[in-house]
Formats: sequence, structure tokens, C-alpha cells
Amino acid sequence: MTELYKLGLREAALRIRSGKLTSTDYTRDLIARIDALEKGVQAWQWLDRARALELAARADKADSAMRVAHPLHGIPIGVKDLFYTAGIPTEMGCRAYAGYVPDVTADVVLRLESAGGIMFGKTVTTEAAFMVPSKTRNPWNIAHTPGGSSSGSAAAVAAGFVAGALGTQTNGSVIRPAAFCGVIGYKPSFGQMSARGAMPFSQTLDQPGVFARSVADAAFLASSLTAQRTVITPEVRPLRNAPKLAAVRSPVWYLAQPDQRMQFEADIDRLREAGASVDVLEIAGEFDGAHKIHRTIMLFEAARLAKNAREIWRGGFSDYLNKALDEGENIREAEYRDALKMRTQLQQSLAEFFDRGYSAIMTPPAAGEAPATRENTGDPRFCSIWTLVGLPAIVIPTGKGPNGMPLGLQLIGAAEEENYLLATAAWCERYSPFKGLV
Repeated sequence: MTELYKLGLREAALRIRSGKLTSTDYTRDLIARIDALEKGVQAWQWLDRARALELAARADKADSAMRVAHPLHGIPIGVKDLFYTAGIPTEMGCRAYAGYVPDVTADVVLRLESAGGIMFGKTVTTEAAFMVPSKTRNPWNIAHTPGGSSSGSAAAVAAGFVAGALGTQTNGSVIRPAAFCGVIGYKPSFGQMSARGAMPFSQTLDQPGVFARSVADAAFLASSLTAQRTVITPEVRPLRNAPKLAAVRSPVWYLAQPDQRMQFEADIDRLREAGASVDVLEIAGEFDGAHKIHRTIMLFEAARLAKNAREIWRGGFSDYLNKALDEGENIREAEYRDALKMRTQLQQSLAEFFDRGYSAIMTPPAAGEAPATRENTGDPRFCSIWTLVGLPAIVIPTGKGPNGMPLGLQLIGAAEEENYLLATAAWCERYSPFKGLV
């Protein structure tokens, strides 16, 4: 096989472990793919090809026992340029941090490396993982946004630059770019992956996640990155029995474009035909204010985390970000505390909802296709509620819109039911007709 970049993450790892493939050959093929397409996609903020090949050669010299002990042995993984990497630039998409080289490494990157993975390069993030886009373009059509804030990670996986990548989500920053780029985006329950060593935006909401090209690969990667490695099993299998799903039209359903609505209905019909039980529901009432609660918490915390930096380098942040942080500074402590209490109430309500026997909630991941612009990253509000309450979420690509851009289906599971959500997603993925770029 000459096009090694097409290998799935788990398949590549198993070939390297068995000695059927060298990390050097695999890494060299990924670099060739990058050299062919990176000029258009621009997924990488930092990439040292010589370093990557040196680490791959080092992995190839390891004995068989070490290969077996490290599930990601010799596998290059993209890392969002929001995670600190000691001795390697971490600029976080901000002019204020241009040239910054930390002396510590983020927990999740350390876990990646301890599992044998290669920190291949730093993928582009939007400014401070907020809304102002950076240089990355959607590999399906470079006139379209790849989404954000994990723009480079989603684009790199979709383009075949890597089989897996790391990202973060504070609003919709894993799910939305994965949906726009036609790949799997998976965010475990809050706290399952450590956010320590990632530039903080909101300590209540920041949640690391992963990108891959199949549910099984997302699980395989995530299983090595959680605080307790038994939380996610490395080999996920589809549910044996068809799931019971709740197709939820959230309070922002009105934002869904006709193509996304049609795709959502098609997904419901297809899964029902496959045997799933799907109840179409609307959540309203207390959830109507969820987006305001999310914004209150996010900007209150972000403004205080950025206070010292802005006193020194306010001009190093965009006007858009400064305006949002100014809004956060004007939020009163009492309003913030009330928002945290309401968040807890929403978490309790959703726990009771899942007690009704649903395998997962299904909902659109975005308003529609990736917009034909690079001036913004799209609307994150279809993800906000699930990030606010810290539930595990995953998106699987299921179709294409009128412009030939990917459309997806978001699945949300009960708190800390990681393997059950992944098994449900794998069952649903089995019936998706979508074909990726790679």
C-alpha cells in the first residue's frame, strides 16, 4: 500500500506494533501528503519534519515488548496549538503570544507521549480558542471555513495529514469543526481528559477532545488520554441491540438551515429503518436560557483569566476578543454565581432525562454546511448546551449539503457513560453512507 496516509489510526498502530509497517515509512508518507496539500489547507502552525522523522526512527528501534506496551507507538498525532509543549512554540492563535515557548507540557500531551504517540506538530487554533478565525481552510473547499476553534486539527485529519488529532471545546470547538470537515469529533465528559497545560479560557467549560476518521479510531485515541485509562476502552464495538434515541430540537432549532433540517430528518428515517427507536422531542422551559447561562459563565471566567495579560498586551488581542472580554468584566459576581446554580439544575434535569432509558440524544451539530467564508467559523450554538453541562458528545458525518460540504449528526450521552455513547455512535456510524476525502 503506497498511500499510507489513508490508514485509520488503529490500523496503522496495529501494523507498526506487529512490525508490518515502520513509523518512519508512515511518517514520511504523511509528510508527503502535507507537502502536497498544506499550501491550500494551512492546518499547521508549527511542524518540524526532521524532528518528526527522528522520533519515528527512534520508535522503530524499540523492541517488541515496548511496542505492545504502548498502544500509540510510533503514531504521529496533531496537537492543537492551545496545549503547552515544552521547548516548542505555543502561540495560541494570539498576537500577544507570538514566539512564546513554554517550559512545561500539557497533561494530555504527556499522556499521548507516554502511550508511544509522536507529537507530530501544532495545529492552528482560532485566537485564544475563541471566535476570530486563523489561516486554516476547509480541505473540502478552501473557500469555506473549517470551523473553530480546533480548525487545524479537524482539517488535518480530514485532509489525511494525520489519522488523529487533539483539540479543545469551550463552546463548539471540537464538534463543529469536525462536522464542517467531515470527520469524527469526540469530547468526553467534563474532567475525563485533563485540561491542565492548555491555555485556559473558562475553567468550568474547557474540555479537551479528539478527532479521527472513525468512531473506533476516536475511542482508540481517547482511551490513552483520559485521567484513568480504564474510563474508555481502546476497542469500541457497536451496540448489539438497536439503541433508543431522542431526536431533540433544541432551543436554537430555528437556526437550522433547510439542508441541515433535511439531513436530520434523513438521519432519523435511516436509523429507524435500521431498527433504532427514535422519539422526536423538543426541550424547552428551563433550557431556553441555557445559552445565556453558558455565555455568562464563559465570559466572566475568561475576562478574569485574561486580566493580567490584557493589562500588559491589550493590543495583542483582536478588537472582537477584547469586546467579548470587556463584556465579561461587566458581569457581576452574583450573576455568575446564579449561572453556576442554574447549570447544576440543568445537569440534574438531563440526568433525569437519561433515566428514561435513552441511549443518546441526537441533534444537529451546526446550523448547516460550513459557510462559504473564512471571515468567521460558523455558529456554535447547537453545541452550547451540551458543553455547558459537561456531557460527552460525538459527531459522525452523515451526508452532504447543496454545496457538496459535509453535514453531520451529533450524539450526546449521559454523564460519564463514555463507552456506551461510543458504542451507540459506532452503531449509528454503521448506517451512514458518508464517504470522506481520505
